[in-house]
Amino acid sequence: MGVLSGLKPEGVWKYFEDLCGIPHGSYNEKAVSDYCVDFAKKRGLEVYQDDAWNVVIIKEATAGYEDAEPLIIQGHLDMVCEKKPDSDFDFEKDGLRLNIDGDYVYAEGTTLGGDDGIAIAYALAILDDDSMEHPRLEAVFTTSEEVGMDGAMALDTSMLKGHQVLNLDSEEEGVLLVGCAGGCSTIVTLPLRRKKAQGLSVTLMVSGLKGGHSGVEIDKGRGNANILMARILAELKMSINYQLLHVEGGRKDNAIPRECRAELLIAAEQAEQMQKFCAEYDAILKKEYAATDADVSVSVSLHSETEAGAVDEDSLRKMMALLNALPNGIQSMSGDIEGLVETSLNLGVLMMNDEEIMLRHAVRSSVGSAREWLVKKMALTADICEAALKVSGVYPAWEYRRDSRLREDMVWIYEQMFGATPKVQAIHAGLECGILASKIADMDCVSMGPNMQNIHTTEERISISSVGRMWDYIQEIMKRK
Repeated sequence: MGVLSGLKPEGVWKYFEDLCGIPHGSYNEKAVSDYCVDFAKKRGLEVYQDDAWNVVIIKEATAGYEDAEPLIIQGHLDMVCEKKPDSDFDFEKDGLRLNIDGDYVYAEGTTLGGDDGIAIAYALAILDDDSMEHPRLEAVFTTSEEVGMDGAMALDTSMLKGHQVLNLDSEEEGVLLVGCAGGCSTIVTLPLRRKKAQGLSVTLMVSGLKGGHSGVEIDKGRGNANILMARILAELKMSINYQLLHVEGGRKDNAIPRECRAELLIAAEQAEQMQKFCAEYDAILKKEYAATDADVSVSVSLHSETEAGAVDEDSLRKMMALLNALPNGIQSMSGDIEGLVETSLNLGVLMMNDEEIMLRHAVRSSVGSAREWLVKKMALTADICEAALKVSGVYPAWEYRRDSRLREDMVWIYEQMFGATPKVQAIHAGLECGILASKIADMDCVSMGPNMQNIHTTEERISISSVGRMWDYIQEIMKRK
């Protein structure tokens, strides 16, 4: 018996638990892709799998729906892999450790992958149920969505006949998404020179931040651990002549980092001053972020005297300038849609090795020219600091469609089922719909999903009751002709 057995709808939760048992972080989707292909073959369904491990499964229309417009059901196979610092979980080998807390399903110590495992579970449950009425269904499962939408970029859509797309990559019941930002990833690298140094070994930590999705939560004012560490290191250098050995924070460019760690050397006689500085900065940040990150913490651990290769002063000066001069967070708000972030960026990953420091940003904008100019400004700053910037994973915005039959039908069905009008919104987060629109002529698309909380974090949860309501809603959407 599975942990989720007995939950309703049974088919959805069965497949969700199966998927959670298969490691499927970004770039590690072959096993879960093969699982979906095997599912289709066992049921005699038409199936395609490409070199990027994208999967397309086709089920023909039921009686009476042969002439209805085909419906594309779309989600992505990969998940964001985050775990708590004390967790021994291995995302390459282990299945998620699922548990239930009242109305919520969560994974112990890690992200849950409800984004977007629930979409795949919905689609598999639909394809497995021969009692449902529906038009030709074309289930499209893409890969590497969380790291640049590589799968969607590589997807061949020639086998698809549908132009209406039901994207199941949203996290709020009662909200229909009809547009999203485009974006890209940037990598800034700065060469480092090192020198031998001696001193008292010190670990400096920024932790306790809420983090979150860099598109969904970028407007919440939450602290970015990498940005705060850059600030602290710059101010610390003004009072303590430390030597920097290492700094790292964040795992994904599209997740606001919750922790950042730096390894330093200081003179032994400065230990008390170091502790005092960190205590004072801990109080400063707790005051500044009281409303958004009440548990933010700046801590220091003192170790033993050691000798190591430290970043030399010239490299450290350039690094401090780069980290603190590059923009971060919201750059502009939309002038067309109230409350919508237009352009932003997030320093999601900070990594260092012996030879260089690397900064990875997720850049987003609903205006292509604004995104391009932001990247150019970043490149100018990088150049001044003698760093290099590279761009990858560029994806287009999904533009609002004024005449959408799918949207109108979904609003009407929702009103009839739930006695309320759903919100119709555009979002700042990136969805694959923009890429699909460039591949599917005259695409009519709406994105929806059940209630999820804290996606891309170890506190991610999905509502059991909401999954059930949205399951009923999807069935009614399929019945329309």
